[in-house]
Amino acid sequence: MNLLPTKPDWAEGLRNRWQPGETGARERLGDFLDDQLAHYSENRDFPARDVSSRLSPHLRFGEISPRQIYHAAQFRAEQEESLRGSTDKFLSEIGWREFSYALLYHFPKLATDNYNARFDGFTWATDTAASLKSWQRGQTGYPIVDAGMRELWLTGTMHNRVRMVVASFLVKHLRIDWRAGEDWFWDTLCDADPASNAASWQWVAGSGADAAPYFRIFNPVLQGEKFDAEGAYIRTYVPELALMPAKWIHKPWDAPPEILRSAKVTLGRSYPHPIVDHAAARDAALKAFKAL
Repeated sequence: MNLLPTKPDWAEGLRNRWQPGETGARERLGDFLDDQLAHYSENRDFPARDVSSRLSPHLRFGEISPRQIYHAAQFRAEQEESLRGSTDKFLSEIGWREFSYALLYHFPKLATDNYNARFDGFTWATDTAASLKSWQRGQTGYPIVDAGMRELWLTGTMHNRVRMVVASFLVKHLRIDWRAGEDWFWDTLCDADPASNAASWQWVAGSGADAAPYFRIFNPVLQGEKFDAEGAYIRTYVPELALMPAKWIHKPWDAPPEILRSAKVTLGRSYPHPIVDHAAARDAALKAFKAL
C-alpha cells in the first residue's frame, strides 16, 4: 500500500526491531521458544539481555493471539520439563495482559479516569512543559531513564523493566499526571494497547487495580546499577556516555573531573545535569501522596 515512510525514513529503527504481519509473528514466537524461553525467568529484568519475546506489537495488532502463544509455550514445556519455570513466568505476563482487558471491559475510561477515585484529588506539579519535554527526549540526566526513552523513540518499543522505571520517574520524581505519559506511550509505542498501556500507567501511579503502593518510588540510579550493572544498555542508547566506566555511568554527576574528561563527558553540554534531585523529589512525592 506504499505506506512505509521514505522522506525521511523515520522507521529504520522500528524495522530493525520487528517484522509486521502474521508470518513475522509466528517466526518471532518460534525464535523465542527456541532461543530465549529457557533463560526468560532469570534474565527478563535485564534490558541488555536478549530474552524478551518481543511479541507485544503482534498481539496488539491481532497478528497472533494469546491462545496461540499459550498453547505453543505449554506444548514446548511438556516436551522439555526444564522449561516449566520460565514458561509459567512468561505465561503469567500474558495473563497480566488479559487482566488489563478485564479492567478495561468493566472500566471503559481506564485511559482517562483514575480507577481509584481517591486520586482525583492528587496535587500534580504545575508548569511542567520543560520537564515533560526533557523526559520525552531522554534528556533527564538519569542515564537509565534516558536510555529507555531513546530506545522507545528509536525502536517503538521499550524493555518492560525500564518502562516501570521511566513511568515512575515521570509520575513520582516529576509529579506529572500519569495521563501525559500514557498519551506519549500511545503515540510512540508499536505495541500501544488500549488496555495494557492504561492499566500499566495506573499501576505505576498507584491509582490502578492491584497498584504499586504510593511509597514505592524507583530509584533510577539503583535500578540501573542492579539491572544494567556494566552499563551495556545505557551505552547502546546514550552514546554520549559510552566511554564512562561502569562505576560512574549510572551517576555521572558524582564522577571525578578526570573521569569525566577521559570519557569526553561535559555535564550540562554533552550530557545534561539531573533535572531533579532524587532525594528531594522523593520527599516531595511522598508528601503529596500522603495527602490523599
